[in-house]
Amino acid sequence: MQSTTLRLRGIDDILSFVDSRTGINGRAGVIWWLALGGLFLDAFANSALSAGLGPMTRNLQLTAGQVALLTSFASWVAIAFNPIGGWMADRWGRVAPLITAKVLAIVGALLVVFASNFETIIVGRFFVGAAYGIDFAIAMAVLAEFTPSRFRSRLNTWQGMWYTAVCTNLLLALLFFSWDVGDTIWRYSVAATAVFACAILILQYSLLVESPIWLARKERLDEAAVAMTRIYGQPFTAVPVEDRIPVLNQARRGIANVLLIFRGVYLPRTILAATVQIGQSIQYFAVGWYLPLISAALFGKDFIYATLGALMFNVFGIFGGFLSPTIGRVFGLRIASAVGFAAVFVMLLILGLFSDKMPIWLAALVPSLFILFHSGGPGANGKSLSSLSFRSELRAGANGMIGAMGSIGAALGLLVFPLFREWYGLNHTFLILSAVPLIASIICFSIKWDPTRTAINPDNEVGAPQFADDKPYVSPVLQPSKS
Repeated sequence: MQSTTLRLRGIDDILSFVDSRTGINGRAGVIWWLALGGLFLDAFANSALSAGLGPMTRNLQLTAGQVALLTSFASWVAIAFNPIGGWMADRWGRVAPLITAKVLAIVGALLVVFASNFETIIVGRFFVGAAYGIDFAIAMAVLAEFTPSRFRSRLNTWQGMWYTAVCTNLLLALLFFSWDVGDTIWRYSVAATAVFACAILILQYSLLVESPIWLARKERLDEAAVAMTRIYGQPFTAVPVEDRIPVLNQARRGIANVLLIFRGVYLPRTILAATVQIGQSIQYFAVGWYLPLISAALFGKDFIYATLGALMFNVFGIFGGFLSPTIGRVFGLRIASAVGFAAVFVMLLILGLFSDKMPIWLAALVPSLFILFHSGGPGANGKSLSSLSFRSELRAGANGMIGAMGSIGAALGLLVFPLFREWYGLNHTFLILSAVPLIASIICFSIKWDPTRTAINPDNEVGAPQFADDKPYVSPVLQPSKS
């Protein structure tokens, strides 16, 4: 029986094949969703302490300073491990670091679950931060490399997964509360993280395949052909070495590779992606992460009411997060970010001026709209912008560097909220934080780059434009042969 074998001359052939796909399905779809599953775990691990933070504070008799350190520590660690993860992925591929991140997440969760003191919990949060930093830089690169160009905005789906994880945490907290476990409820939430991490580790180890685009960029075309065959279920082969198209603009290794994102056409892209990443991180982790505590301040300190209030807020995040690919496709990632930041600014202004005077329905609506505008706009777009703006061998490294900047924003947000709340009160804290989305919105309106509004494919930026009419481009060098 004859079968059609597609001959690969270089990365252009792989790009044109991926971009010609009418969807993200088959083994490619499995890999795509498994990468998102890792991001679900990152969100779950980051929010595991959120619902139980009040009980944990009482249980361990934590001071405001200890709460600030505990909640922000994983993000401080991620600052270092974001670029480390990007470097690992650019040097050794996507799969091995993703698996390593799951192992670190399991170790971190188990240390926290069985911790008898504050210091051990901090050590556990170190491993959680390392896992988060490595995983996010690489998983977004994987999503970009398995997504056809006309579906670029679908990368924003990770934001819906994030809020699904947060809501799952809150629902599990209500379940654990019904078991009458008292102020140790936070241990159960963290234990659930270990269970999810084990499940995702097994699935990713069994089903992930190395990125053909990364392999081709590294001039490992034979391995890329094998990976393409496994992923797409049809035979691929690499042409003889003398017939291959050389990789243009191959980035150098080490710091020179990373520094390319701060030069030439990449500089404004880096500024835009970093602005969105830092801004959304500060506003989310200073406000969204603390929604259970904010909910308690608005609706009373009863655990069930506070948790249900936080759950209601985050359901808007699921809606906005899964809607963000459509918003990004219609308006572009840049404008969606700019408008989203502006709307978040207005919500924080309202909370700062009127949160202690609002009727109960408005006290429920404004934080919900904050989460909706955040998740539908800038919440998803920082990581999507950095994943879509750079070519393959720069992608994970760029995600790592820009992700590190975002982790600085997250750490600052987590650190300042409990301190500012103690020093200035809740209302003034909202007013101070409103400056962040205002500045970010202005910058987003000023920089014109948008990867969803250009025919440029960063992996093939030298040469003829592709997808000018938003239609698949079929490479003339993708030659079928009979075998």
